[in-house]
Amino acid sequence: MPGALRLVTGAPVVVRLLGDAAVLVDLGGEVGAAHRLASLAQAARDGGRWPGVEEVIVGFGTVTVVAEPLGADLEALRGEVLDLAAALVRDEGEAAVSCRATSALREIPVRFDGPDLEELSATLGCEPPELVAELAACELRVAFVGFSPGFAYLVDLPPELAAVPRRSRPRPMVPAGSVGVGGGFAGIYPQATPGGWHLLGRTSAVLFDPERAPFALLSPGQRVRLAPSEDEGDPLPPPARPPLAARGRPALIVEEPGACSLVQDLGRRGVAGLGVPRAGAADPLSLRVANRLVGNPEGDAGVEVTGRGPRLRAVGGAHVAVVGDLGRPGAVEVRVDGRPAPEGQVLPVADGQMLEVADVASVARAVVAVSGGVETPSVLGSRSSDLLCRLGPGPLRAGDGLALGPPRPPRARLRFPGDDGPATLRVLPGPDFAPLSPMPDGPSWAASALAGEWRVDPRSNRIGLRLVAPGDEHVGGRTGSMALPSVPSRGMVTGAVQCPTGGELVVLGPDHATVGGYPVVAVVCSADLFRLGHLAPGSVVRFALIGRSEAATALARREASVRSAVDGWYPTRAG
Repeated sequence: MPGALRLVTGAPVVVRLLGDAAVLVDLGGEVGAAHRLASLAQAARDGGRWPGVEEVIVGFGTVTVVAEPLGADLEALRGEVLDLAAALVRDEGEAAVSCRATSALREIPVRFDGPDLEELSATLGCEPPELVAELAACELRVAFVGFSPGFAYLVDLPPELAAVPRRSRPRPMVPAGSVGVGGGFAGIYPQATPGGWHLLGRTSAVLFDPERAPFALLSPGQRVRLAPSEDEGDPLPPPARPPLAARGRPALIVEEPGACSLVQDLGRRGVAGLGVPRAGAADPLSLRVANRLVGNPEGDAGVEVTGRGPRLRAVGGAHVAVVGDLGRPGAVEVRVDGRPAPEGQVLPVADGQMLEVADVASVARAVVAVSGGVETPSVLGSRSSDLLCRLGPGPLRAGDGLALGPPRPPRARLRFPGDDGPATLRVLPGPDFAPLSPMPDGPSWAASALAGEWRVDPRSNRIGLRLVAPGDEHVGGRTGSMALPSVPSRGMVTGAVQCPTGGELVVLGPDHATVGGYPVVAVVCSADLFRLGHLAPGSVVRFALIGRSEAATALARREASVRSAVDGWYPTRAG
């Protein structure tokens, strides 16, 4: 039974489901035991004993095993993970180990001139040079890597620094190379990302290089020293991306990029342990169907458009298909050479013709699939762009050329299955749903958080949807002054419904950080993840709590509707 196991240190072992596609193991903060369990799980995955398992993610004394919901028996996987944890408990020598460092000491030169150095020194009752000297004298250790590519969580801080909480208000953007402390950790931001740690300095060290294995400079268990240096400058900015080149025919040339047009396929697999998000299409169902329409394999790359789409000129003949929300046909405005063209149908475009996706605001996003698939360079196994760590080509720009692969015969028709719209997200209870104490005079905190209507905040993006209550009523207004529970940083999944301290809800999108430390009260079921891609700012969102059997039935029905959505064969050739 979950919770019945204990490590020799006394730490409990709790195994729970994280939605309908992941298993979460909490080892009570035992970092070494988590790495040992992750090694066993990774060996089971790599050895083919766990079909359908895609990721093994280490957090702070936690392990998250993520599976393809159609390719794995999650309940059986939960049992096998529990068996591994039981074997770990029996092997006392391994269970008690605490992630001992075996690698050489890595020194990171740091210029300690961060914007929070003086304030934090005053809070701790010392002068900045004293704080710097104490931090520099520490031999730190990488507990785990996550949040963003190459972001290493460093432990073994002095007690007074380990007790420093995160900032009460996170910065919307922390510069790359920033060195900070917070929540019991020290760390270095490899890329410019949002962040809530106190910034003490900066380094020009390159923490992550997607072109060179092992990609991340720091790995779990590695010893690290932050060495003061007056010579350190800011990290060199990444070089400007050259225009994408399409040598030969067929191809598409970007004449006008639109509001935000991104090359997307079905995302990356097996790299979350490096802190790399899965990314991929925000609505993978529409991409799969659009690809099938033009004769491609479902996972080929297309163009995801947001708000207002691009103008693309054909070089050589091709077939294209534009698909928005499968449940709301006709919501996307498409034109070929200025003339209206139907959404969700195969469109032949001849050499020199212009395809325009003019307006997708009512469904937030649409995808453009092209016969042969878009063949931009692949990074870590995918052509996708993500907004968190900026892998892939990023937003398309005027003049970019999109090379296309060899075409296959296109299909004839798309039967829109119809749907009840995106207003209701079906969710399963999250790992922090039950542990939250009930309110003394009302419903539980979690039930209150999921009740009623929410609206999508304009600050939402592919990293996550921020939800606020109408009239700026926050979760705290519904639940009184109850404090949120503290949870360990752990592997996250798309669709996790997090509860930050500010009173909003955040539903994680495809570009989400690979680990997170906010309570998760629910997880969107796999059948409804495609809806997240169509929730525009101002959209009303409700939650409906369901069980595992209902989630499995919903996914089976969704897949059946996708398989039957396309039929027949297109009778003509482009041009």
